[in-house]
Amino acid sequence: MDDTHNESAVTSVTDNPGVTELRARVRGQWDAMSRAERAVSDFLANCSAERLLYASAADLGAESRTSNATVVRTVQKLGYTGLSELKQQVAAPFSSTVAPEVRLQQRISHLGSGYEGVSRSVWAEARERIELAENVLSADAVSQAIELILHAARTHTYGVGASGIAAAHLALRLNRVGCPTRHIDSDGFALADELLLIRHSDVIVIFAPGRVITEVDVILSRARDVGANVILVSDELTESLSDRVAVALMAPHTPTGLSAEALTSILVGDVLVQSIAAIHPDLAVETSHSLTSLRAKLGY
Repeated sequence: MDDTHNESAVTSVTDNPGVTELRARVRGQWDAMSRAERAVSDFLANCSAERLLYASAADLGAESRTSNATVVRTVQKLGYTGLSELKQQVAAPFSSTVAPEVRLQQRISHLGSGYEGVSRSVWAEARERIELAENVLSADAVSQAIELILHAARTHTYGVGASGIAAAHLALRLNRVGCPTRHIDSDGFALADELLLIRHSDVIVIFAPGRVITEVDVILSRARDVGANVILVSDELTESLSDRVAVALMAPHTPTGLSAEALTSILVGDVLVQSIAAIHPDLAVETSHSLTSLRAKLGY
C-alpha cells in the first residue's frame, strides 16, 4: 500500500478499530489483488474514517479512478458482505464517543448543500443497508420467530426511540393478518402497567438497535419472570442479549444518519408479516375482509 496516497484524506483517528481491521485485510489480500483492486484498496486504506462513512461506491470508484463495480468487488474480496458492512464497523466508535450534534455537523459538512449530492448519498446508503440486511438476516431465525408468533396467545411489540415506529408498524400489520398484537408505547412509570398484561403464552418483539436502556432490561426481566418468549430485532445487541431472548434478528442501523434508523427494522417486520400471511392465507384473507367490513360501517 502507498501510505502517501490521498494525503488530504488520511485519517486522524488511527485507533478506529474498523479502519485498523480494514488495513489488516488489505495487507493480507494485497498479493492476490488485480491492479484495479489494489487501487481501490490503497484508497480505502488511506481514507479517513469520516470519508468512508459518507462516500458511496460510485464516489469511491471515481476517486480511486476505477468504478463502483470494482469497489464493490474489492470490498467483498476483503471479506465484507458489502460496503455497508464496512461502514458499520467504521461507524461503531463514532456512535459511542461522538456527540449527536457533532455527528450532525460532520454529516452536513460532508454532504454539502446541493440537492443532487444529498439525494444520491441518501439513496445509496438506503440501498447498501437493505442489501446488508438481506444478506445477514438468518432464514432459520426468521422461521423460529414466525413459529413463536403463530403460537402466541398475543404478541407485544416495543421499540426504543425511533425504532418505536417499526414496533408500531409491526403491531398494525400483524393484527391485519390475524395475529392479535398490541404495541407498547409507554415508558418510564407508565410502562409498569403495560408489563402487567404480558403472560406466559405471549411473545414480545423488541426493537433495540444499539444499547440496552432501563426499559428494555425491565421488559426482558418481566418476560423471564412470566416465561414469555422474546424476539429481538437489533444491530449491536444480538450477541450480548442472546441468552435473554429466544430469537435474534439482525437489522443493520444507519452508520451515518442519512437514512431512517427504523428502515431495516421495518423491512424485517414486513418479512415476518408476509411470511405469516403466506403460511395461513385463509386467516389473513378473513381478517382483511373483517377489516374492510368494519371500515365500511364507519363510512370509509
